[in-house]
Amino acid sequence: MTVRMRHTKGHSANRRSHHGLKSPRLSDCKNCGSAHLRHRMCDTCGKYKDKQVVDMMAKVEKKKERKKTKAKAMGKEMEKVEKTDKKKKEK
Repeated sequence: MTVRMRHTKGHSANRRSHHGLKSPRLSDCKNCGSAHLRHRMCDTCGKYKDKQVVDMMAKVEKKKERKKTKAKAMGKEMEKVEKTDKKKKEK
């Protein structure tokens, strides 16, 4: 079976004009000034609309504690794990 009507390049391009990626809408945090997605909490300070939603310090401490227990279970010293983390952050 053959194609009866061929779409021109212009017609195809017009149809695909809405397929492009759009950049994310970012806003500045009123508290710390870092960029965050609109209608979402700030990943840096944990605030949304001037209200503390997530305690970021507790989250960081919990993450450190998890790494420490994981390193202990694997038989590594915590100092070695912290040094490798610092090297990763520098890159």
